[in-house]
Amino acid sequence: MRIGIVSDTHDDLAAVEAAVALFDREGVDAVVHCGDFVAPFSVTPFDVGGGDDPDAGFDFHAVRGNNDGEWAVQTTVEAFGTYHGEAGTLSFGDGGAESAGDEGAVEVAVTHGTSGVVVDALVDCGDYDYVFHGHTHAHGVEERGGTVRVNPGGLPIPVDGADDEFRVATLDVGADADGATGVDAVTHHALDL
Repeated sequence: MRIGIVSDTHDDLAAVEAAVALFDREGVDAVVHCGDFVAPFSVTPFDVGGGDDPDAGFDFHAVRGNNDGEWAVQTTVEAFGTYHGEAGTLSFGDGGAESAGDEGAVEVAVTHGTSGVVVDALVDCGDYDYVFHGHTHAHGVEERGGTVRVNPGGLPIPVDGADDEFRVATLDVGADADGATGVDAVTHHALDL
């Protein structure tokens, strides 16, 4: 199973469309947005449902970011995906999202990342294989105590340490991982806008 991870798209439709196109090319099974869509119109491009083809498109999951000021973001996500509020937990395996108990399934916690204390607590508690977050607009991946923290990055912003180009990430689990685990199963992608 391949998972797309994105954050901090901030109403930039070109960035959203580039991310969706990359996830389509990469054949992701699920996409997790770590928050900061900002407005509902920048949620809808992630609705790539398969129509009559149940194998087309991807499952979609999202959490609330600190700039998601319009409450309609939640109802827009819920029209085609799953909205987890401030934080959520997911289990991914070869059976797809919510495949807890599958051999090779990974447990994931997702939060926007506004609080570094919360992100660190999720990483350090040892309950999750991966913790996804955004907020800093700086991509990164690190492993601590068996848990991998993944920040896909975000749009470039004029803040020290932020990425200078838009980035997303993919995570391969199960058969798609081809033996890769931990940080080696994560790939960051720089997108041209």
